[in-house]
Formats: sequence, C-alpha cells, structure tokens
Amino acid sequence: QVRLEESGGGSVPAGGSLRLSCAISGHAYSSRYMGWFRQAPGKEREGVAVIVTGGGRTYYADSVKGRFTISQDNAKNTVYLQMNSLNPEDAAMYYCAAGMVWTLSPNYYNYWGQGTQVTVSS
Repeated sequence: QVRLEESGGGSVPAGGSLRLSCAISGHAYSSRYMGWFRQAPGKEREGVAVIVTGGGRTYYADSVKGRFTISQDNAKNTVYLQMNSLNPEDAAMYYCAAGMVWTLSPNYYNYWGQGTQVTVSS
C-alpha cells in the first residue's frame, strides 16, 4: 500500500514562511524522485521542486528559486518543503508526489497525496 500524506499548510501574511511535510509509507519511498506541486483555483497543477530520493539532488521552478527548499529525512521517510518570503501568488493547494522521471511535470508522477492548503494574505 502506497501512501503520501501532506501536512503543514496554513494561512500566513505575505513575507511569511511555512514548512510543508510529506510523510511517505509503503513502497512509494522506493520511487526515484519526490516532488512538490501546487494548484491554484482555475490553474493547472505545476511543479515546484523535485528531489532525488537518497541522493539529495534538487531542482526548482524559476518562480520559487531562492525562496523554497526541498529536503528529505530518510530516517523519518519524510520530504519537506520550506517556503520563505511567501507572496499571494504562492497560494494554492500543495501536493507531494512520487515518480520515476526527473521532471517537474506532474504527468510523470504516479503516487499523490491529498494536498495541504496554503493561503497567503497581502
């Protein structure tokens, strides 16, 4: 049974920070890559950051470079997304996902969590 569970979302003012967590259980952690994605109302789901499981190599969307950091704790089977300097354009439902392709495209990820909501007030 593969399961991904996000937590850590909430409401913050512009300029604030949040840390999202994605707890991984089952065989999902054997997936080669873990990614964070987001989807705002009326918009397509977009990739935010991806990390190589066990290796640490990361990749970010241009819109979040320098503000967001993806990391993993192998002992806890958890992937994190530290989000700093949040702005209203970052408001969305955030999802973690596991896949086998090094990409920010959500089309290549097989396992998804239910999402956690991030709201940023101006």
